[in-house]
Amino acid sequence: MANDRTFDGQVALVTGGTRGIGQAIAEALHARGAIVALCSRDAGDAQAAAEALDPSGETALGLCCDVSDEDRVRRMIGAILERFGRLTLAVNNAGGPGEGPVPLTSKSVETWNRVIAANLTGTFLCLKHEIPAIEGCGGGAIVNLASANGLVGFGGLSDYTAAKHGLIGLTREAALDCADKNIRVNAVAPGFVDTPALRDLPDPVRAEMAGLHPLGRMARRAEVAEMALFLLSEASGFSTGGVFPVDGGYTSR
Repeated sequence: MANDRTFDGQVALVTGGTRGIGQAIAEALHARGAIVALCSRDAGDAQAAAEALDPSGETALGLCCDVSDEDRVRRMIGAILERFGRLTLAVNNAGGPGEGPVPLTSKSVETWNRVIAANLTGTFLCLKHEIPAIEGCGGGAIVNLASANGLVGFGGLSDYTAAKHGLIGLTREAALDCADKNIRVNAVAPGFVDTPALRDLPDPVRAEMAGLHPLGRMARRAEVAEMALFLLSEASGFSTGGVFPVDGGYTSR
């Protein structure tokens, strides 16, 4: 069962780990024995999230990193190795949809570049530096946070949808590159998730979002975290290059 999985002796990185889905994954990993490093573009948020996991700092580390900046990603991985001596698990969660629905023809190049950098280029850079670190420690597992929008379109989210489709392709390529390195790489594709940010939306908007899923509700953060932990665990030891929806049937229509 999921709650029986432990990650004792594992060191995990969760990008975008201070809020939303990333926070839930970081908390679940730490609760089951992993040492957790998490990053945010805000140094204060990263430090506060790490202290919430472990005030002593022995099993949690908060790092400030913009994952679209290769030098900062390189330094982040170096800091984890210096502090804990190893890296065995990674969850590439940093990203976001950018602005609300806007027709492709009205999308600015600046917005397009920003969303692609945060969601796709950032994941590429993290993989580029995570893979050698994990391989050097004997292997492990990586999970990329895609989206239901990586499998279907939505309308008005050309930048985000393109980035998440690309991330799924990147996941499959990384899985092939890592097949002989004892590293598995998979993706989780959530539908709309009931995060604190979405709870600020008007009730009619939330109800409309929930109604897009055949199960009639949004996902809980813990449900996405459980899928990520399954893919990081040996229970999924023969799974790599896969895309695992947690979308309440959203992509089955």
